[in-house]
Amino acid sequence: MSNPSKRKGTSAEVAVVGWLREHGFPHAERRALAGVNDKGDVSGVPGVVFEVKSCKRTELAAWVDELVVEMRNADAQVGAVVHKRRGTTDPGRWFATMPLEVFAALLEDGAR
Repeated sequence: MSNPSKRKGTSAEVAVVGWLREHGFPHAERRALAGVNDKGDVSGVPGVVFEVKSCKRTELAAWVDELVVEMRNADAQVGAVVHKRRGTTDPGRWFATMPLEVFAALLEDGAR
């Protein structure tokens, strides 16, 4: 990854952490890189993995595959790829993508 790409990714992660903290998740923080044992980009929300992306090209399949591995590494039941939306710097307006089975589990939990 080039330095500009790394800076862009770091900036997006910092923005997501800030947004989470402002919206009721005070322990959210950037997670250190861990190679093949990676557990996502943001920690501090128990049981949830966040993979943050700020890329020109959208590659949902690869990003979700990466998320699933990181959820397994973190033993997490919930996870989402948070990807930057063009035209806004507000992470609250960015997109969160997850496998349908993860979304369905959230719906089931919410219905109980």
